[in-house]
Amino acid sequence: MNVLIFGATGMVGQGVLRECLLADDVSRVTTVGRSASGRRDPKLREIVHANLYDYRAIEDRLHGYDACYFCLGVSAGGMNEADYSRITYELTLAAAQTLARLNPGMRFVYVSGAGTDSSERGRSMWARVKGRTENALRRLPFQAMYLFRPGVIQPLHGARSSTPAYRWFYALTRPLLSPLRALLPNQILSTESIGLAMLEAARHGAPKAVLEARDIRALAERAHAHG
Repeated sequence: MNVLIFGATGMVGQGVLRECLLADDVSRVTTVGRSASGRRDPKLREIVHANLYDYRAIEDRLHGYDACYFCLGVSAGGMNEADYSRITYELTLAAAQTLARLNPGMRFVYVSGAGTDSSERGRSMWARVKGRTENALRRLPFQAMYLFRPGVIQPLHGARSSTPAYRWFYALTRPLLSPLRALLPNQILSTESIGLAMLEAARHGAPKAVLEARDIRALAERAHAHG
């Protein structure tokens, strides 16, 4: 497979990038973002692109991909709905619409969040915006669209959040997350299991389009079973 990763410098993006680089059936990995990931690997290519709302200047480099892992996102804390929508909805759709036109056979995996509001009418601003984004993505003509909704995530293998508040959270809870994940495997996922599940969705599909934490875990276990 040839895969694209948006947001490879974020915590989930770092996780799926690692799994893609380790996977024997992934031939080429291309990251797209405002900065490079810093990783070095023979099958890794990086596109540093400042304007993530407009891809006309790099369209010739976005052809020929089997899967896209879209891991870009920001915390809604302190943001109004218009600003959060611009980053969450408009930025995501700008990339997805371009890729649907250039790679109609692509499988697109979007990292959303637990509690996303598909009705778009709930009281939670971030959940409404995420729901609107998911609904718009599902209307695009990809071969398949998978919406991942993880909850609490344990960073492994050096992955770290780019959000300062989250880094504090993970620093404080690091000793607890492994035992808690063992106790609550359907609520707490690792970056490794999310990455494996994303790869599995691109390889063999998933049983449904919207995958909550329990479904993501099951997909990661299926990836392990396939070897």
